[in-house]
Amino acid sequence: MSRKSRKSPNRRYRPANAVYVLPNLLTTLNLFFGFLSIIMSINGRFTTAAMALLISILFDILDGRVARMTNATSHFGKEFDSLVDLVSFGVAPAILAYLWGMITIDRFGWLVAFLFVACGSLRLARFNTIPGGQSYFLGFPIPAAAAVISTGVLFCSEFDYIPSSVLVLICLVVLSFLMISNIRYPSMKKSFGRRRINFQLLVVAVLLVVFIAARPKVALFTIAMGYFLSGPIWYGKYLLTRTREPETDLPSSLPEDTSQKE
Repeated sequence: MSRKSRKSPNRRYRPANAVYVLPNLLTTLNLFFGFLSIIMSINGRFTTAAMALLISILFDILDGRVARMTNATSHFGKEFDSLVDLVSFGVAPAILAYLWGMITIDRFGWLVAFLFVACGSLRLARFNTIPGGQSYFLGFPIPAAAAVISTGVLFCSEFDYIPSSVLVLICLVVLSFLMISNIRYPSMKKSFGRRRINFQLLVVAVLLVVFIAARPKVALFTIAMGYFLSGPIWYGKYLLTRTREPETDLPSSLPEDTSQKE
């Protein structure tokens, strides 16, 4: 008599190509606002384009959180998210930066904008090949680079300041090379969530919320620049501490062992 394999009714099988609705819907909204930012940039509505980019970043944060909380992560979602990030945080901010601040220098402007897209795509490809679980990002994350550009546009609009094309070009080149650098940036996935914080940090968080509510454009730009500078500051501190470490050189001559001598 042959035995029949019994399957437990409570056991769930997850196919390799599973597609989950909620996280992928949030990723699609990420793509929608990234595409909207491109359209607004083409129409010359740069402030609206920058705000659409920030909303796109918000949905990018939410889709990963929701996928992990609902245990709905999948290979499809990871690949879909990477393709969307390239559009929303690579192409959209590059077009915004070019049409807003570099269109007067024509060829150099769109070439630097392309450099940003190319480095962003390399950054995403490297991120997908690195095993997860690290408490840091290797290189400047592409959503953070898009945040620096979008909040910079909002900050300048707050004070009616028009930066020079050369300044925008230099900023875009620095962002491009930071994305493909080996400088480490703290991962926000490990910094928030269920991590316990002391009372002083809670007070700082409340003050930060008040600052954002009072002057949102200035506050968001300050936060983006603070995260942007955290990587080079940490790297400079690492180089300084490494150079100050005492060198443990071997002695030129070993002391004689007299214990075996007569």
